[in-house]
Amino acid sequence: MAPAAARRARRRPRGALRAAARSRSAEDWWWDRLAPSGSGFHLMQADSVLLVLPGLGPSRAPRRAARRASRPPPPRPPAPARPRPRPRPRPRPEPASPPAPDQAPDAGWGDRLPLEVLVHIFGLLVAADGPMPFLGRAARVCRLWHQAASQPTLWHTATLSPPLAGRASKSSVKAEQKLLASLEWLMPNRFSQLQRLTLIHWKSQVHPVLKLVSECCPRLTFLKLSDCHNVTADTLVMLAKACRGLHSLDLQHSMVDSTAVVSFLEEVGPRMLKLWLTYSSQTTAILGALLGSCCPHLQVLEVSTGINRNSTPLQLPVEALQKGCPQLQVLRLLNLIWMPKPFGRGVAPGPGFPRLEELCLAGSTCTFVSNEVLGRLLRGSPSLRLLDLRGCDRITPAGLHGLPCQELEQLHLGLYGMSDRLTLAKEGSPLLTQKWHHSLRELDLSGQGFHEKDLDQALAAFSGASVPPALRCLNLRGTRVTPSTVSSVISSCPGLLYLNLESCRCLPRGLKRVYRGLEEVQWCLEQLLTSPPAPR
Repeated sequence: MAPAAARRARRRPRGALRAAARSRSAEDWWWDRLAPSGSGFHLMQADSVLLVLPGLGPSRAPRRAARRASRPPPPRPPAPARPRPRPRPRPRPEPASPPAPDQAPDAGWGDRLPLEVLVHIFGLLVAADGPMPFLGRAARVCRLWHQAASQPTLWHTATLSPPLAGRASKSSVKAEQKLLASLEWLMPNRFSQLQRLTLIHWKSQVHPVLKLVSECCPRLTFLKLSDCHNVTADTLVMLAKACRGLHSLDLQHSMVDSTAVVSFLEEVGPRMLKLWLTYSSQTTAILGALLGSCCPHLQVLEVSTGINRNSTPLQLPVEALQKGCPQLQVLRLLNLIWMPKPFGRGVAPGPGFPRLEELCLAGSTCTFVSNEVLGRLLRGSPSLRLLDLRGCDRITPAGLHGLPCQELEQLHLGLYGMSDRLTLAKEGSPLLTQKWHHSLRELDLSGQGFHEKDLDQALAAFSGASVPPALRCLNLRGTRVTPSTVSSVISSCPGLLYLNLESCRCLPRGLKRVYRGLEEVQWCLEQLLTSPPAPR
C-alpha cells in the first residue's frame, strides 16, 4: 500500500495540466504554427517584422526550460498535524520605580507660565477683541487658564442681552429672569471691576439688573441702554450715587422718561462727559437741563433720529448751549430736522465752542443750516478737525472760507441726490482747497455742481504744494471732473488710498468706479494716461 500511496501523491492532478495549457504564451503558439520542430525553418523577429528563415534556428529548449523552472511546484499533500508545545509561563516584570523629580514628563508651557504673565497676555487679547467669547473658552482649557480667565481685571467690558423669544411677552420675561439669576453670581465674582456695560432688549428687568450693578460694580464709567424699557428716575439716580466714576450715558433707541434723565444729570453734575440721545418730544426738557449749566464739563453731545422719525423741528438755542457747555468737543445732530433759535436784536454773540473738534450736521431731509447758522455754531472754534455737512445744500464755499479753523482735516460736503442742481453753487471750490490743502486728509464733494474749470482750479492746489499733501480720501462722485485733473491729483498725492469717480460724465467709460487701495489708484492713473480723451 505504501508504494501505491506514493505514486498517487506524485501523480499530477488534471487541473494543473489545464492551468499549464492556459498559461501558454502566444509566442509558443506562433512557433509551433509557423515553424514546427523538424520542419527545417526557424523564426527571427526584427523590430516589428517576424521572418521565417530556412536552416537551423536557435533552440527553444533553453527558453522552455526557463519557463518550466519559473512555474510554481505542484502542491504537496499536507503533512500530519503535530501537537503544539505548551507555552512556557513568562516571568512577571517587576514594578518600575517612580521617576525622579528632575526626570518627570514635561507638562507644557501653559503649566509653567506664571499666572501674572498669563493674565497680562489675556489682557492684550481682551483689549483688542473684548472679553467674550475668548475668556469663556480659555477658562475651559485647564485649571491655570481658568484661574487666569476668572480675574475680575479682565472683565472690564460686558454686553448683556436676553435671547430673543419672539413676540410672546411671557417667554421674554422668563428669559430675562433666567439671565438675571446668572447675573446674581456673575456680578460679584466676575464683574466687580466692570467699567463699560451695555444692556440690549431688556423690557421688564432693567431695575433689578441696574441694582446689581450699583451694588457690585463701583468702577462703572459707561452705561448704554439700547431698546430698553421701564427705566425709572430712581434707578438712574441710585446708579449715579453708587458709581462715582460714571461719566457717560447712551440712551439711544430706549424708552426713558425725560424726568429720569434730568434727575440723573443733576445727580452726576460736573463729572458728566458724554451723552447720546434719540430725538423725541422729551428731548427739549433734557436740553434745557444742559443749557442751565447742569453739566459744565460735557465733551460729547449727540442727538440722532430714531426709527420713527419725528417731523417736529428741534429749536436749538446755539448761544445758550455755548454758555451751558463751554467744554464741548464733539457735537453731532445726525439726520435731524432742527433750526436755531432766532438771534434777537441787542443780544451779544455767544462765546462759541473754543475746544470743539468735530461738528456733524449730516442729514437726508430738509435742513435749515445756512452760512449764518454755521458761523454762529463755529464762532471761536479754531481747533475744529472734522466738519460733516452732507445734505446741507445751503452752505456755500464763501461761508466755509470765513470759518476760524485753519487746520481742518476732514471736510464732507456730499449731496446724495437730494438737492436741485439749479440752485447749487457753480463756482467757489478753489476757496476750500486753497485754505486747507495742507491739512485735508478727507474731502467729499460728491454731487456738487461746480463746473469743470472751477474743479480744475480747486484740485490744482494739491499739485502746487511744496510738501506732499496729506490727502488720503477723495470723493468726486457725480461731479464734472476731467481726466487731466484726476491724473494730476493722483500724481501729486502719493498717499491717496480711496478715490470715488462714479457717475463722472467727463471721464472715459470703464473708469467711472470706486478705487480702494494704492494699487487700484495707481492703475487708474495708468489708464488715464494711456486712454484717448473722451469725446465731449
